[in-house]
Amino acid sequence: MKQDTLLVELGTEELPPKALKQLSESFKHGIEEGLNKAELAFGEIKALATPRRLAVLVNSLEGQQQDKVVEKRGPSVDVAFDEAGQPTKAAQGWARSNGIEVSEAERLETDKGAWLLHKAEVKGESLAQVLPGIVEDALKKLPIPKPMRWGDSDAQFIRPVHTLTLLFGDELINASLLGIKSGRHINAHRFHAPDGFDIQHADDYEAQLYKHHVIADQAKRMELIRTSINDLASQLGGTVETDEDLVEEVSALVEWPVALSASFDEQFLTVPKEALIVTMKDDQRYFPVQDDKGELKPVFIFITNIDSKDPKQIIKGNERVVRPRLADAQFFFESDKKVTLSSRLDKLGTVLFQKQLGTMKDKSERISRLSARIAGSLNADEQHARLAGELCKTDLVTDMVSEFPETQGVMGRHYALNDGLDAEVADAIEQHYWPRFAGDNLPTSDVSRSVALADKLDSLVGIFGIGQTPKGDRDPFALRRAALGLIRIIVESNLNLDLYELIDAAIGEFGDRLSNNDVRENVFNFIIGRFRPWYQEQGISVDVIQAVLARAPSRPADFNLRIHAVDAFKQHDAAESLSAANKRVGNILSKSEGDLTGKIDHTLLVAAEEKTLAAQISETEKSAEPEIAAGNYEGALTRMASLKSPIDDFFENVMVNDEDPAVRQNRLNLLYQLRGMFLRVADISLLQ
Repeated sequence: MKQDTLLVELGTEELPPKALKQLSESFKHGIEEGLNKAELAFGEIKALATPRRLAVLVNSLEGQQQDKVVEKRGPSVDVAFDEAGQPTKAAQGWARSNGIEVSEAERLETDKGAWLLHKAEVKGESLAQVLPGIVEDALKKLPIPKPMRWGDSDAQFIRPVHTLTLLFGDELINASLLGIKSGRHINAHRFHAPDGFDIQHADDYEAQLYKHHVIADQAKRMELIRTSINDLASQLGGTVETDEDLVEEVSALVEWPVALSASFDEQFLTVPKEALIVTMKDDQRYFPVQDDKGELKPVFIFITNIDSKDPKQIIKGNERVVRPRLADAQFFFESDKKVTLSSRLDKLGTVLFQKQLGTMKDKSERISRLSARIAGSLNADEQHARLAGELCKTDLVTDMVSEFPETQGVMGRHYALNDGLDAEVADAIEQHYWPRFAGDNLPTSDVSRSVALADKLDSLVGIFGIGQTPKGDRDPFALRRAALGLIRIIVESNLNLDLYELIDAAIGEFGDRLSNNDVRENVFNFIIGRFRPWYQEQGISVDVIQAVLARAPSRPADFNLRIHAVDAFKQHDAAESLSAANKRVGNILSKSEGDLTGKIDHTLLVAAEEKTLAAQISETEKSAEPEIAAGNYEGALTRMASLKSPIDDFFENVMVNDEDPAVRQNRLNLLYQLRGMFLRVADISLLQ
């Protein structure tokens, strides 16, 4: 059977750069899924994409489906024939649907009786027969939120389509998709090879495109861009900060990446570098160059799609383009500095946070009071926290942040320093947004932490308090990110803060604005629920997380200590046995009647094994108590692990449900005491 390389290429107008990678991977997945469904074996499958094409290469693909026999079961023999042995209508209808006579049917003998059976030979279809449908289905499944039409065609796609190529080895597969007939013509580089070329064999695809100034593999373009900008930055005496999102976006804008450098007037370096970086990256997709101290140099690197014989013209063009943008940033900065942050508070009252919860000024006032309260708990400067909380949103109404929203917080710090405010206040204004994403930096001082926690708590309590909880992908106020950020700040900074106390304090700031009576528990459970994915990313197993979640400790730092203690305990030789014992104890206690106190009447201890266990529990409780009080849960569990043998002996030799009610109740209290001791750390019965 013939095996060869398959090429599927869709030639388009410029595709959306931020969507290119997702479109490419989705197209590949759709083709792969279709080939598997068609039962066509193949080797490596590769996604290729440039701004003007989506392509898939499949190696060692079978060109023909295997013939196969399909068994089609009919009615039972009892139903298929009447008392005279003649075929019934049911049998005749089934036979007719299979293109046979009833007499030609075979018999399938089973434990439940005999059935009519037809073994149909199904001849495999060729790739040429099934491929158009596979490609069409793959195209329909692409993540395209807003398809468009072009010309007078009824076809819809994310961008106009100009060419379609379905090539199996050297064989062109005829098809018509999106109003385009398949052919051999491949569009090449728009400027270096505007005529394109006709492809003769699928194996030649990448090499032929390269000859025509197109690097078809986006990953290879990204690697070339990384290498080029780093080499060029080194020649300029600086470095480029890694930004994979920008590299990916630029790679989706060019087919033949060439790195060039340009410069700008040093006078613009008086503007905070963050604003300049945003201007260059977001507006122009340039790569700013920094010196060894992290300060901006008056140069930048950009990627062009042309290997020009006169690059100076391209460089001058980019310098002309960036100058007015940098000039705007400079103007906004100088203009904003003329007005203090505190004088912007009234203007903040015109910016809505949420209709039921008030304006950003209302939010700032709540954050201010809550920040001071948290700072007091941390023995930090309450006045600094109060002031930072009050001013933390004021840069939202500056010209710079209005034009460049990505600079919020950063510009607040610069303007606070310009106003002569303490550096701790200025840092807190910037850092109250931290962490902004997974793995981001955390606030660096207790004042900054206080304001960051207050901001996140205000959003969580406020939005939950009016019943607008996140559902599915809908989380317009980024509450999941806020909850995870809150956890990270408390845990990684080892702050001795209680979630219930924090939530109650935040609730108190809203007065009568909240309508959800369950907001306290809702917010607590939502925050605690963020622990599971966070720890799973760290490699902690789900059963360990569940064991601690079952106890729902309200201090995140304490929660963290328990997680790592249980994770370490799980590796202990006695862990499996003690987990099983706790599970057994839990089952016994759940079926018990009457109130259990955990108090033991030693005069009712009869068997030697229960006497030993009672003594060991008492001794372990005393030795573990200071460990638990100090938060050394690993040490406490290690001490409890010594109970393995007496627990095993107890269950081996003692009948809990004794005929004497007093003895039975005493033994249940013994188990209740044992279970309660372990539960002071976690529910280890949940360990797998």
